[in-house]
Amino acid sequence: MEPLVLIVEDEPPLAELVRYNIEKEGFRALCVGDGEEAMLLVEEEEPDLVILDWMLPGLSGIEVCRRLRERKSTKSLPIIMLTARGEESDRIRGLDSGADDYIVKPFSPNELLARAKAVLRRSSPALAQDKLNYEDISMDLTEHKVLRDEIPVHLGPTEYRLLRVLMERPGRVFSREQLLDKVWGRDIHVEVRTVDVHIRRLRKALSINDRPDFIRTVRAAGYSLDSTV
Repeated sequence: MEPLVLIVEDEPPLAELVRYNIEKEGFRALCVGDGEEAMLLVEEEEPDLVILDWMLPGLSGIEVCRRLRERKSTKSLPIIMLTARGEESDRIRGLDSGADDYIVKPFSPNELLARAKAVLRRSSPALAQDKLNYEDISMDLTEHKVLRDEIPVHLGPTEYRLLRVLMERPGRVFSREQLLDKVWGRDIHVEVRTVDVHIRRLRKALSINDRPDFIRTVRAAGYSLDSTV
């Protein structure tokens, strides 16, 4: 799946401009107009990057940033702060609150995209790459090819997306519900046990010449890609 960007901006025209340019670049995007809803969506959607306006109704962007940094689950979540405040003291305050970068309005969409890519490269290098590698498994995201020890692995579209999610964050345990959302999408109704069926297919496809598949089943939790099993 492409990186998910959460845009927190209470000016609809600007929010749509940012969304348009983010999606044109191939990212997925969600827009929300206030801080409280942003906090909820971060928990529900697990975005890869937050583009956060400083001045928001109710909970300010600065406070949203502080709260996200206080949570263990979002402590390292990349955040770019947008603001009309251009004074040096304001920039320092924004960065001190935990923002990874700071952009003053008005700004160029191209500048925002460049900053977003740079932040993603630093925080999650796999999300900005054309190829993913784990042990002897390699995935070419441009050509949609998977190799195991240089031998082609033939995967269906669902197994390919499933492997990509696991390879983007090796070692992380994904619940079945999280895999459903990331691989099938929130708007599609699929039974949870469907994940197990496709995991079995993926394991079988990866087991070339009886090699280990590296997919670990975590009892009552889900699955992860982990070569230590």
